[in-house]
Amino acid sequence: MITFGAPTVAATAEPKPDLKKLAAEVERLHEEIESLAEQYNGERVRLKAAQRSAAIAKKKLAKSEAELADRRQKASALAQNSYMNGGIGPLLPMVGSTDPETYLDQASTTYALQMQQGQEVTAVTNVMKAAERAKASAAARQAEVKKLLSSLETRKGKIRSLIRKTESSLYSRVAGSIGGRATRISFPIVGGGKAAEAARWALTQQLKPYVWGAEGPSSYDCSGLVMAAYQRVGISLPHYTGDQWTAGTHINHEDMRPGDLVFFYNDLHHVGIYIGGGYMVHAPRTGDVVRVAKIAGRPFAGAVRVAD
Repeated sequence: MITFGAPTVAATAEPKPDLKKLAAEVERLHEEIESLAEQYNGERVRLKAAQRSAAIAKKKLAKSEAELADRRQKASALAQNSYMNGGIGPLLPMVGSTDPETYLDQASTTYALQMQQGQEVTAVTNVMKAAERAKASAAARQAEVKKLLSSLETRKGKIRSLIRKTESSLYSRVAGSIGGRATRISFPIVGGGKAAEAARWALTQQLKPYVWGAEGPSSYDCSGLVMAAYQRVGISLPHYTGDQWTAGTHINHEDMRPGDLVFFYNDLHHVGIYIGGGYMVHAPRTGDVVRVAKIAGRPFAGAVRVAD
């Protein structure tokens, strides 16, 4: 048996100073990206609100334009009717013209102008102007929020790169100890919440045999190990990968933290517990034991966060 550093429990309780510093930096970066993620989510909500405002303003503007066009059409029709019935009354004198087309044009124009000066048309015009302003304001807000979202996404990308780099330094010491042969690995787990605690406990179960349907304490199958680890921190999970898949919040691969559940294959028939740096602890298959393994190279299906 190859042992890296001190026994697992001691290594996680009192890591070497340099590892402790690196772990603290990883934790700080994770907290920063989580804060950014919430800002991002908030801005997405505001973007949807701005989009709704723009859609409402657009509908109001279209309705006002249609209403004004309808009023002007009615004014023109009234002018035509007045002429055909022998005059337009006080609206417009003949001004010496006997040309029907000229008269009709003048009558329609004059009546429309009079309507525009009227209280109703003025009100419609004001509504149109307000709708135009609302539409322009909503469009400006959309552009502003989209720009901010892009900025946040860029910052998230940079922090993710820093996390990968820092984790690489943190876990480089143990990487060489993880090979094909089952060995007990002392792995530094970052974080102080229930998820990290569950991951630490799962590491203490290394080298216990895989047994189908087992949930401890002497043997496990993959979902049994997950259930037992979270039961240890007071969280009840079902002993079934399909139900564990829906037991928390789905997260991006690049945002995984120690304690998150990692699933594999299209039918989700295998699950492990993420421990950081691209590694997990899991109960692989019959004839094998609980061990630390790389996630890369496996048919990754997704990740679920059960607790912080």
